[in-house]
Amino acid sequence: MKRYLLLFSLFMASSSSLFYSQNITPRKPQQEKASNLTMKAGAFIDVNAAGYAPTDYTPLQLVKDVLISSGTNSCVTPNVSNVQVSPNLPAGNAQRSWGYFHKGTTNFPFTDGIVLSTGYVEKAGNNYISTTLGDNLPTGSDPDLVAATNPSGSLNDAVILEFDFVPTSSQVKFNYLFASEEYTGSFPCSFSDAFALLLRPTAGGPYVNMAVLPAPGTGPVSVTNIHPQDSFTGTNMGCGAPNVAFFGGYNTSNIETNFNGRTVPLQATATVVPGQSYHFKMVLADAIDSSFDSAVFLEGGSFNIGVELLDPSGGTLPEEINVCDNVPQVITASVSDPNMTYQWFYNGVAIQGATTPTITATQPGNYEIQVTFPANPCPGKANIKINGGTTPSAVDASLLLCTTPDVTWFDLTNAMPSISTTTGAVFHFYENQADALAQNNNYIQDVLHYTGNDGQILYVVVSNGGFCSKMVELTLLKEATPTVSLVASKLKVCPGSTVDLTATGGATYEWANFSGTGNTQTATVYNTTTFSVYALGTKGCKSLQPATVTVEVVQELTSPLTDVEMCQGDRVTLDAGAGENYTYLWSTGAVSQTINVDQWGIYTVTINNGYCEKTFTAKVMGAASPFVSNIDYSNNTLTITAEVPMINNIPQTAEYSIDGGISWQDSNVFTGLQNNATYQVQVRTVGTHCVGALEFFTFHVANIITPNQDGINDTLDLTALSGFNNFTGSIYDRYGSEMFRFSKQNLIWDGTVGGKKLPTATYWYKFNFQYPKSKVNMSQSGWIMLKNRE
Repeated sequence: MKRYLLLFSLFMASSSSLFYSQNITPRKPQQEKASNLTMKAGAFIDVNAAGYAPTDYTPLQLVKDVLISSGTNSCVTPNVSNVQVSPNLPAGNAQRSWGYFHKGTTNFPFTDGIVLSTGYVEKAGNNYISTTLGDNLPTGSDPDLVAATNPSGSLNDAVILEFDFVPTSSQVKFNYLFASEEYTGSFPCSFSDAFALLLRPTAGGPYVNMAVLPAPGTGPVSVTNIHPQDSFTGTNMGCGAPNVAFFGGYNTSNIETNFNGRTVPLQATATVVPGQSYHFKMVLADAIDSSFDSAVFLEGGSFNIGVELLDPSGGTLPEEINVCDNVPQVITASVSDPNMTYQWFYNGVAIQGATTPTITATQPGNYEIQVTFPANPCPGKANIKINGGTTPSAVDASLLLCTTPDVTWFDLTNAMPSISTTTGAVFHFYENQADALAQNNNYIQDVLHYTGNDGQILYVVVSNGGFCSKMVELTLLKEATPTVSLVASKLKVCPGSTVDLTATGGATYEWANFSGTGNTQTATVYNTTTFSVYALGTKGCKSLQPATVTVEVVQELTSPLTDVEMCQGDRVTLDAGAGENYTYLWSTGAVSQTINVDQWGIYTVTINNGYCEKTFTAKVMGAASPFVSNIDYSNNTLTITAEVPMINNIPQTAEYSIDGGISWQDSNVFTGLQNNATYQVQVRTVGTHCVGALEFFTFHVANIITPNQDGINDTLDLTALSGFNNFTGSIYDRYGSEMFRFSKQNLIWDGTVGGKKLPTATYWYKFNFQYPKSKVNMSQSGWIMLKNRE
């Protein structure tokens, strides 16, 4: 939560004496601004939240069943006692300062555990708090915490969790982290909110503070002893950066809690005497005032007062390990004390002579050590189960697949005999090496039908059906079984002709008729011959069947017949060509060398010379008609611009008509036309029936009307437009107001509105109409001068 973005910028400009004063005026809680991150569901850890059974636990239950890793051990209850909290409020009280936390959906470092706060602990998480927490507790200071941390000012709001316990090991440890609202502005320079983990024998003696930083001489856990040089806003706080390596960061990347900063996870450890009773006191307090709260989070399961089993490097072993091929395992108990008695057990039976902290296990089974010390009714115990197995033999291998239309996948079982000869070996094939190393469930499920790639490497885990396994590589070699094709440059030839043969589908070829492995061969044939070839792939796959082609020796036939173009209504001649002893049969039924056709379509002619027969085809296609690309009309003169496509790749010329094709002329210019008249314009390719046509209206409006009844320009007459579809028109003054609207019933304007003369001025017109035949919409607009004189 970015709580510190807006907090206390004014305080950063205050004098340093303000921070060090023992009688400092309480800091005023600051209103904070929510962001899209702070209001996001699941942004905070859960604290004393419903749905978690430990939320309702008593302090004893929290210590026994949450904090201590061996909480289910029957000997824990007598070994942990006298659990107390202060302030002593019961579970369920919303103002208690202790309780259970769970990380929920956040990235908080600990999954769950116990949390102590110098305010109301529920405010540590759950949801966004818009102000500082600033809760006052009735506990005041704590002398033991003061002695352990030497704060810069008075302490208050102390919260304490303490209990007695009897360890069964020579060492106790648990994990924790410290968080505080004091990580705001420059407050880390002055406000030493602190935490101590105090340990002493129950019989008495001084406390030892376990909550100290691991580096020698670095001191206790407090805000003033752990912080960076700069505040969140990047301002140098002016008090250095003590122990900055242990500062976990400001609360930026993850919201998680309502505290502004925290330490990294820390581990507290102490050496104890097994069997001796100790008193544990965890105490946390605010420094100087109560305006900003702090908290400590104790990781669940991290407080260990029992015996652990360690590997040779000192790492803690799990409850169960897998060992293959009886590799010896050295196991050591974490407790080493000359006053203790040790006894190892194998499958529940004491091992004779195994009475030291270390044993070397050479066979699978259950191993247990019991550590006994005087006056303790419960020995310290630790167990480990060793599961044994034998690793099968396995070597790298490859698998070749020659695919066919019916078989396109690998049968991975075909590779198993070459990978391993161990009877009963179990194979898991992985595409990803990381998955194979993890031996997860992402292995190939259908090994009988695996569609792999050529050169792909599969990672094969060969196991004994359990945990003993070896990983090897299987290289997939994939090649399509060649499907060979063979074509001849000619299938029917006259005797003595040369034929080129081309095979496809393979890398090399086996010819039945020739030597050599290339894909082409040349043959001179005098008799009909069948040629045959197999295709071979680069990896050795051979086509299942050969490809064959038969070249028939016949007399060669030729024809000049080609595709032609013509316009509808024209006629063209198709010529099949002449040759010795040629006879013809056209698709029209004609048997002549040439035919005349006047319809578009595909025409074929079969030519026979008595030895061979061949069919030739010609397409008679529609030729493109010319079309008018532009018309210019002015001063009663019409100029037509037309595009004339080629026919049969031959340039063509055009002729023009404006009377619908009655008369034609070579020139594209027509003079003496009437204004406001409709002309049927046509363009024709000379010598053909290829015609392009359109209607054109010689629209003309006089730019002046003088309604003085002299018979000259008295009106604007649009009667000529009455025959057009969708005719509309209006007259507007210079301000855009409509003065007159034309209709098919009213096509003449005399310069008046409602019978009243309009003043002399320039007016604007706009007309729309549609040609009846072509449905082309036309628009005309312009100006007109109206001169009204009395």
